[in-house]
This record gives sequence, C-alpha cells and structure tokens, in this order.
Amino acid sequence: MAKEIMRRTASDNEYLHKDFHASMNIGLEFLRKNYGKEGVIDYLKTFTKKYHAPLTEGLKKEGLKVLKDYFQKIYEAEKAPCTIEYEEDCMIVKIDECPALKHLREMNVAPSPYYEYTTLTVYETVCEGTPFAFECVEYDRITGKSILKFYRRDKI
Repeated sequence: MAKEIMRRTASDNEYLHKDFHASMNIGLEFLRKNYGKEGVIDYLKTFTKKYHAPLTEGLKKEGLKVLKDYFQKIYEAEKAPCTIEYEEDCMIVKIDECPALKHLREMNVAPSPYYEYTTLTVYETVCEGTPFAFECVEYDRITGKSILKFYRRDKI
C-alpha cells in the first residue's frame, strides 16, 4: 500500500484562542489574590498599552473605524453575535453574551470577580491619549452582555 503524505501548516487551521480566556482568568485570580484590585487593573493597563498599541495608534490616525473593524474580526472569529452602530464620532457595540464568559461557564470555571475589568480597563486604556473616550453603558457580570460606547471627546 502506498504511503500518502499530508502536508499541513498551522496557517491551514482556523485559529481560535478560547483557552486564552481560561488562562486570562487564572492570571486575574493570581493577581487578585496577591495584589488586589489595583494589581489587576495595573496589569491590564500594562498589557493593553503593549498588546493593543496598534488599536490606540489606529484610533489616533483613522478614528473609530479601526475599533469597528477590530470588533467585527474578533466576534467573527469567536462566532459570537455583536451589533455595531457606527458613526464617525460615536460607536455603540452591543454584545449579547461575552464569548470568554460563555467558554468559562462551559468549562465549569468560575470567572474571577474582576473579569469585567478585561472589558472596562482594556477599552478605557485603548482610548487613552486619543480623541476618543469609552463608556460602559451596561454590563452583566454573569453573561457579559454589554453595551459599550466609544465617542469623540470633544463632541460631549
């Protein structure tokens, strides 16, 4: 029988980082237990300033379109619904259920009591130093259902 060789690379596979959510949760719990709420927030700010630097720079140069594209890409990858109401100076993102919290529940893992800061602190930090501000209009700690508002600061 002839031997068949199959060649595949990592890029041939669909990438989805669901276990990142569990890792983040473990990290948040470590920080909470050892450094408290301030430690969690400091870590998330530092992480965001490095990891999401392209988003912050994009907001400065291109405006909210960069964030719109980001949310569409992330929620498409997560196969999770997300509604975006987009205008040049204001964007509302409506999330029915946070994919991270859903994944944790499916794994029977209790989310850190500070998991919400992965939304609140991250998007607030992404907007720092840009013409835009972030407001969390609604947030459900159990499901992550939320309404996020990004708007031009000078249009308040």
